[in-house]
Amino acid sequence: MRLPYDAVIFDLDGTLTESEPGITKSVQYSLDALGRTDYDDEMLRSFIGPPLFEAYTRVMGMDDETARKGVVLYRERFAQVGWTENAVYPGIPLLLRSLKAHGAYIALATSKPEMFAGKIAQHFGIAQYIDRIIAASPDNESSDKPELVRRALPDSYRRACMVGDRKYDVEGGQANGIDTIGALYGYGNREELETAGATMIAEDVPSLTALLLGECGAEKGLFISLEGSDGCGKSTQMEPLAGWLRQCGHDLVTTREPGGCPVAERIRDVVLDASATEMTDLTEALLFAASRAQHVHDVIRPAIAAGKTVLCDRYVDSSIAYQGAGRGLGVELVRGLNAPGVEGTMPDLTILFDIDPKAALKRRINASEADRIEATAQAFIQKTYAFYHDLAKREPDRVKTFDADGTPDQVAENLRRFITPLL
Repeated sequence: MRLPYDAVIFDLDGTLTESEPGITKSVQYSLDALGRTDYDDEMLRSFIGPPLFEAYTRVMGMDDETARKGVVLYRERFAQVGWTENAVYPGIPLLLRSLKAHGAYIALATSKPEMFAGKIAQHFGIAQYIDRIIAASPDNESSDKPELVRRALPDSYRRACMVGDRKYDVEGGQANGIDTIGALYGYGNREELETAGATMIAEDVPSLTALLLGECGAEKGLFISLEGSDGCGKSTQMEPLAGWLRQCGHDLVTTREPGGCPVAERIRDVVLDASATEMTDLTEALLFAASRAQHVHDVIRPAIAAGKTVLCDRYVDSSIAYQGAGRGLGVELVRGLNAPGVEGTMPDLTILFDIDPKAALKRRINASEADRIEATAQAFIQKTYAFYHDLAKREPDRVKTFDADGTPDQVAENLRRFITPLL
């Protein structure tokens, strides 16, 4: 099987990213500074798609000199904050990753200046899939879409397609003799795209995915686990990290271990009960393995098969570290106990939160009452810490060590920067 198109050119705003807030707020800032109050929301939205200079002259009726001032003022705000007021459409990372897995050439042809286009693609983690970024000139006055598309095309290709949400994108593809797909989920409308002559219309990202992948089908989803000593801060970072991944376009499932589904949560209550002091180490390991088997069956494996990204607070590495190394049952024994339930389902990426184990445990106990496993000897904690670092050395492609020291806000920002290029 082969892809319908071996070369795909994408527009950026309204096609890969939902950029309206940053654009319209920056336009409003520029118009207010110029003393223009004769605008409404629809006029602000009209700036999404065409070159800025053209929008100021056509939409607002400005002369060339005033339009240039508008562009400068727009960029003043956009460069500071506007470019971050953005989000990748859900499902776009999976589409781009699937196209690359099947050998497609991917380019970006946008009327946005290159300094912003590249920065946005890098920031939201999609730059790694893009072979070429073709953007507007710094003055933004030479942003002819047919020319941008022409420059974005590879030297040779079997069949190419331009994907965009406005008539300018359709016209750019047509001028270069390639098919065009109108992204109806963006900022254009059906009448605009059909009047422009789009070859096909994609109602949403799943429809676009079907058109571009054909019988090849999408790749499986991603599985990310967070690991570390108790008190390392990974659970605190689950919510902000999940929000960031969603902003980057990941269709996300957040979960935890032990637990994550009704049966596994009931087992969690037993295994972490601080009063169950008579529980043997082997019983503890078996309960964790049982909880995980149900969790993998009910949540993790179905989500990955559906192309979703799974973000899990702890996974099988925790059992091997805590029961295998910490309790002394043996790494291979615990790995073997979990093998039937895991059935080869391992994370694509494991983030190991690195923090001094004594400081981590003190932080955790101060935050809330310690559970049965946390209320253990310091020697146990040191053994688990040592195992994690040995694991990172043995599996460097999967396990990435992250410096988790700092305030929650500092750690959240550092974690965003750390994980984005690893996805």
